[in-house]
Amino acid sequence: MLTTTGTSVIPVIPAIRRFVHWVADPDVTSVPQVRARVRATLEAWAVPLDAADVLLLAVSELVGNVVRHAGAGRMRVAVASGAGWLRLDVADQGAGLPRLPAPRAEADPESESGRGLLIVQLMAAELGGELSVVAHEFGKSVRVRIPVA
Repeated sequence: MLTTTGTSVIPVIPAIRRFVHWVADPDVTSVPQVRARVRATLEAWAVPLDAADVLLLAVSELVGNVVRHAGAGRMRVAVASGAGWLRLDVADQGAGLPRLPAPRAEADPESESGRGLLIVQLMAAELGGELSVVAHEFGKSVRVRIPVA
């Protein structure tokens, strides 16, 4: 993008973006390992505590879902920061897409599962963020995006 001022053209430099990712096998030991790496990254980036809490809950839930539902293949977890947003992507090679909770959904107190995505969605929305699913030719990514100051 360029900004024009009078007769000169000044390039607008996009906000500095930070990005880290990890690839792992989707097994039970992956959940605490990936969570610890995401925590260390968020601390190094000095992410505010409320945003870090949401992403740490989200990474635990999303990686846990991959372990339970995706089966074989590799899992990729990425954290990005830039332009006032934090983004967490958890991708796997599973064919099935998760069903995102309907807006204004409520958790069934009798259910023993199925509440994780709803909780993540509600916490992200409370901060002005969102939860989404992105399908691609190699599987899918579940994405949490929240604004940060």
